[in-house]
Amino acid sequence: MFITPSIFNKKIVIAAQSTRLGGVSEVPYYSLNLGRSTNDKPENVVKNRNLFFSALGSDVSKVAMSSQVHGTEILIAEQPVMEKGFDAIISNTPGLMLAVSIADCTPILIHDTKNNAVATIHAGWRGTAANITYKTLLKMNEQFNTNGKDCLAFIGACIGYNAFEVGSDVAQYFDESVKKIKTGTTNYFVDLKTANKHQLLRFGLKEENIEVSNYCTVENNDLFFSHRYEKGITGRMMATIGLVER
Repeated sequence: MFITPSIFNKKIVIAAQSTRLGGVSEVPYYSLNLGRSTNDKPENVVKNRNLFFSALGSDVSKVAMSSQVHGTEILIAEQPVMEKGFDAIISNTPGLMLAVSIADCTPILIHDTKNNAVATIHAGWRGTAANITYKTLLKMNEQFNTNGKDCLAFIGACIGYNAFEVGSDVAQYFDESVKKIKTGTTNYFVDLKTANKHQLLRFGLKEENIEVSNYCTVENNDLFFSHRYEKGITGRMMATIGLVER
């Protein structure tokens, strides 16, 4: 039903990325589709969300989310909410789960261990190119006095380096260190995981405090939804993080 980052202290933080397994939805949303922006039956999505958050020891009524727009707006959440237009959420409220929806885009989860604040980020290629991860950390610094040396981060399953093929119109936004040309073509492959890792390092996170998932949503399509591989007719996963309520 979900993969669990090993980087975080489970006594302090609840964190997970859902898979496509363990839900009630039928093909092509088989089976743990958590996305309402699909043509899945709404009652299936509701049941799947209940299953997912219950399995984490939380509840849907304790979740802060937003309809995402591939931008860089950051929501400061203090209570459960469903907003629009935000692609990252930060909070220091115990018991509140922050969640983003993904189906190829890169999810990033962050815990500021000193100030006990958390963030969840949805970084598609546009958000990655616009430095959403770095901007989220700057917002955490502004709001919670977060510093990179105190942070732990998880970069989750997304479309992998060898699967994310794009034209020069997209590749132009990325540094040479995170892209390579496809032999015999004018297309490129772009490494979204490494691009976001560079933003974490730039803010001051230590290399050893960053965990990067080896999963690719295309190559591991049996385990994850992939918008690209399934040509847009697929479900959505969630990446979520929250402070344990004491």
